[in-house]
Amino acid sequence: MSTHVRHPIWLPALRPADARTFASLYAVESFARATISSVIPIQAYEILHNERIVSILYTIVSLMGLSVTLFMPMLIRRFARRWVYTAGCVLLAIGSAFFVTHTLPGQIAGMLCRVMGASALSITLNLYIMDHIRKTDFMQAESLRMAWSMFAWTGGPTLGIFLYTHFGIYAAHGAVVVFAFALLCLFWFYRLSDNRSIRPGGKTRPANPLANIGRFVKQPRLRLAWLIAFGRSCFWTTFFVYGPLFMVITGQGELAGGLLVSAGNALLFVAIFWGRAGKRFGGRRVMTFAYFAMSAVLFAAGGVGEAAPLLTGALLLCGALFTIALDALGSTAFMRSVRSYEKAQMAAVYRTYLDFSELTPPLVYSVVLTFFGLGSVFVTLGILAAFCGFVTWRYLPKAF
Repeated sequence: MSTHVRHPIWLPALRPADARTFASLYAVESFARATISSVIPIQAYEILHNERIVSILYTIVSLMGLSVTLFMPMLIRRFARRWVYTAGCVLLAIGSAFFVTHTLPGQIAGMLCRVMGASALSITLNLYIMDHIRKTDFMQAESLRMAWSMFAWTGGPTLGIFLYTHFGIYAAHGAVVVFAFALLCLFWFYRLSDNRSIRPGGKTRPANPLANIGRFVKQPRLRLAWLIAFGRSCFWTTFFVYGPLFMVITGQGELAGGLLVSAGNALLFVAIFWGRAGKRFGGRRVMTFAYFAMSAVLFAAGGVGEAAPLLTGALLLCGALFTIALDALGSTAFMRSVRSYEKAQMAAVYRTYLDFSELTPPLVYSVVLTFFGLGSVFVTLGILAAFCGFVTWRYLPKAF
């Protein structure tokens, strides 16, 4: 029987990808990004010594990363999803190598690699989710994904600050390399690229970025989905960047900034309950409520400002609680609206909400901070949240 070949049993026995598959991938990815989420703005402040210039730096990097996001469908079409996802993991690790130089060029290069890596991972993962998860299960799958990421976004920022302050810059950024490698191994273990239900990205339509933007803008439901995602992402950008800066500037210390971010992310476990609330009361009602509640606490945080830093931090945590409802439910507005034959192209345009949410707030805040104190940042964000809440209530279908 020398010609008889015994195939390994575990290969065909690997269960099909489901919500837990993508939740685990997103959790490990979150560890790779969350570990230095509080370190990066503090490191930038140490280099530049000015919060306004830090805002300008974030604006420049986000603008550079935006073009990469728009061209992502062309990369997926040329190299296939699995290789774009792999490149995303590698870029996170390369970014850490630039960060350890602790120079302005290294800081810019590291932030750019981080933006490009996150873009590649986000777009490809969303495509896999839309191919494997039924539309009726999107809400539950997304809330599970957010809940699993709680561990990363809770412990990651504090871990990064602890490593940075006690063991140095190499320890903090070295942890990112470890998590990025673990993510890469887990992705190839799941072998998502071998699933025949996943069509090669971008082959059914040309991937011209300008044409993709035009098709996206012409679809009202996709525009609304983008605005919902943009509003909630602006909160997290502000929370991650200006939360730690606020604590440092008001004399609470770097560790307090890391603890604030970790405490906000610890609330991610409520994503499961927000998902259940959306299923019971409707996504439109829950998301509208979340936006208006977020707006109210941001106005309060801006009013308190530097007079009582700990109270301001507590109000920001309340804002995070309501933003998590939008994390759990918001992306389903896009997943239920996008046409199957243009998922890759529209996913890339939709993903620009993250780039714009990292680009627009620092740009606006750099102007606002010229005339007002740091608390004005939270008031400005509160105005945006109120606008997003009104548009969500007015235009999102009642049946959603």
